[in-house]
Amino acid sequence: MGEIVEIRGEEFRRMQLLELDMIKELDRVCRKNHIRYSIICGTLLGAVRHKGYIPWDDDADIGMLRKEYEKFRKVANQLDSSICYFQDHTTDKEYRWGYGKLRRTGTSFIRAGQEHLKCKTGVFIDIFPLDDIPNSTIGQMINDFQCFIIRKIMYSEVGRLDKSNNVFQRIIYSALAKIPNSFTFKLLKPLTRSRGRSCKRVRLLTFKSFGKLYTENKVRDKYGMPKKWFKSLREYEFEGYKFMGPKDYDGFLRYMYDDYMTLPPVEKRDPHSPVSSYRF
Repeated sequence: MGEIVEIRGEEFRRMQLLELDMIKELDRVCRKNHIRYSIICGTLLGAVRHKGYIPWDDDADIGMLRKEYEKFRKVANQLDSSICYFQDHTTDKEYRWGYGKLRRTGTSFIRAGQEHLKCKTGVFIDIFPLDDIPNSTIGQMINDFQCFIIRKIMYSEVGRLDKSNNVFQRIIYSALAKIPNSFTFKLLKPLTRSRGRSCKRVRLLTFKSFGKLYTENKVRDKYGMPKKWFKSLREYEFEGYKFMGPKDYDGFLRYMYDDYMTLPPVEKRDPHSPVSSYRF
């Protein structure tokens, strides 16, 4: 892993504002094309608790139900290319992750430990497709195991060089890294199918299930979030603008963070995207 570079003060705020421009541009394209999206995770928490960014948050998170995500992917060429562009495995063959990003045009932002990856870089916001999962607990557990395998294959190119992993883990990741990227996405594709109106829960397939209470929630609740959170939306003020998010913000934020209105200790107020180099 490369040496971590800290972004502080005015530079940190400048990065947040570059990301804000991208959220505004995503909002414009989504409203124009009647695409439903939600600010989620720390971005929703920031809107509720701070009316904008959490002061130490270094990225932004957008969620879309799979149908909306696919609609957005088709119209992403309507984004102002002087501001940002859409990146996923269909637009960048070297991109390894199972969700999309908006990248800020003309910037560089290289995550620590990912210096050797060949995909395009830049200041980013994440766009998470939320997929239907089985209603039965057994079905969700099988789905979760499938997601686990795919997630490890995607991470393998990073994991094989990560010295925080032991020798045995790095050997396994080195073997998994030989699997072609195209094949990994073929494995993922069947899991992204819609299960129709009967589906009650959704998740981001290529992340461990969201939520601070993941290990504490009842088994029937831990593998996915209620789909209704992302179907019933409202506007939230964020940095002086209005963006869409789950109407039941309390349900979502309690699922994610438990006591979300209490600030974490100072020592835990850290960015979660360590960077080894940047330019913006």
